[in-house]
Amino acid sequence: MLNLIQTEFLKLRRKNFIFLMLISSLLMPLLAVFYFGAAKKADITPMQFYKWSAYSYTSWIILPAVLGILGTMLLYDENQNDMLKQLWIIPISKLGYFLSKFVIVFLYSVLFMMITAVCSILAGILPGTIPLTADSVSYLFLKCFEIGALAPFAMLPVLAVAASQKGYILPICVTLVYTFLGFILLMVNMYVHPLSGMTAIVIKDMPDIVMKQPIDLKSAFLCIGIWSIASIICADVTLRKRQ
Repeated sequence: MLNLIQTEFLKLRRKNFIFLMLISSLLMPLLAVFYFGAAKKADITPMQFYKWSAYSYTSWIILPAVLGILGTMLLYDENQNDMLKQLWIIPISKLGYFLSKFVIVFLYSVLFMMITAVCSILAGILPGTIPLTADSVSYLFLKCFEIGALAPFAMLPVLAVAASQKGYILPICVTLVYTFLGFILLMVNMYVHPLSGMTAIVIKDMPDIVMKQPIDLKSAFLCIGIWSIASIICADVTLRKRQ
């Protein structure tokens, strides 16, 4: 398993698109600068700024879309070069192969959110929009790590779909539909879609956020857990059938 993860890291050096996708972590911090600059509001709190720059669309749409595309492309490479047949001959555990991809997605997700946190601080501090306080900064990094750690588990169904396909078009289409469906269901039922469940966990202690449903952490973790286990099982079964 560790050898598979090490091999994945070595292959990442040849994938420029992975580093280019990190640029999208700058999107919401920059939009927050323009939004609060145009609004010319006084006494903007760090929480108000960080809600825009890190806690909202970054975790609901941008990060899930990036992780879905990343997972799809990681699995597509072996299919494109017909390397899976060689891997199965070695032999390599199908489940270990899938989980090694997941570990890369997990680490990438945490890195993405850490970059978002740093950019959010700089975007708020440099123009003088918000004050620099230890409490707000520690809370920001804690929340960004929480989002970065939960998002890969919420995106496991997309990774399972990518493992079942030889192409990349269907998984990427599923990524977009899956991401926006999670955003829509956030206002309907937070405990049927993993991304909605993840959002419920993230906003559990955020002030000034009102949801139609009460926050139930057990239901949120149960939703993510059921979908994650089902996705891993489906991916393992699918890969075992492929020769």
